[in-house]
Amino acid sequence: MEFATMMELLGSGFVFTLQIFLTTLVGALPLGVVVALARMSRFKPLALLARFYISVMRGTPLMLQLMALMFGPYYLLGLQMGNDWKYVACSVGFIVNYAAYFGEIYRSGIQSIPRGQYEAAAVLGYSRLQTFMKIVLPQVIKRILPAMSNEIITLVKDTSLAFVLGIMEMFSQAKAIAASQVSMVPYVVAGVIYWVFNFIVEIILTRVEKRLNYYHD
Repeated sequence: MEFATMMELLGSGFVFTLQIFLTTLVGALPLGVVVALARMSRFKPLALLARFYISVMRGTPLMLQLMALMFGPYYLLGLQMGNDWKYVACSVGFIVNYAAYFGEIYRSGIQSIPRGQYEAAAVLGYSRLQTFMKIVLPQVIKRILPAMSNEIITLVKDTSLAFVLGIMEMFSQAKAIAASQVSMVPYVVAGVIYWVFNFIVEIILTRVEKRLNYYHD
């Protein structure tokens, strides 16, 4: 196989890798806020439910969760899902898994804000929503960004787990090419692409962190 053909196949796989990455961020970042607020809720049943959800998502392998979503409808309900179901299962699996991690990071950031700031905002006439959006959230974003950066970089590598659902993302393409060519070169090239992608993500997150330096603790 020519190198150009191999790069074309890996490139088509990278499109799926990028799609999984972006879909997860778009879904998990806002869902994580909901999870964090539920986890901190004074309504005990809701807080316990959120705590159980986080425990299950963090305590079981993502690969197992993906397989459960893929095959669960058939084995549990006898439903025959279409060929596109694997993409839905993949998106839902990644989103609900990472929302649990993001939720705990959000919670730690929110709870790190001194109570006095909420009281001062109330004295100034801020509503609870205004207090959160204008005072709490900017500080929380700055404080949680390093931890979020680690999770986002991990997500880039975790996209390779989509291979268990038969999705031809970049790792799956590399594995198929390596098997047909009996060569390690596709793995090496895929590894370089993963590293470059992570490097770009790291640069973007570092710049975002620097832009937030005007929020001093």
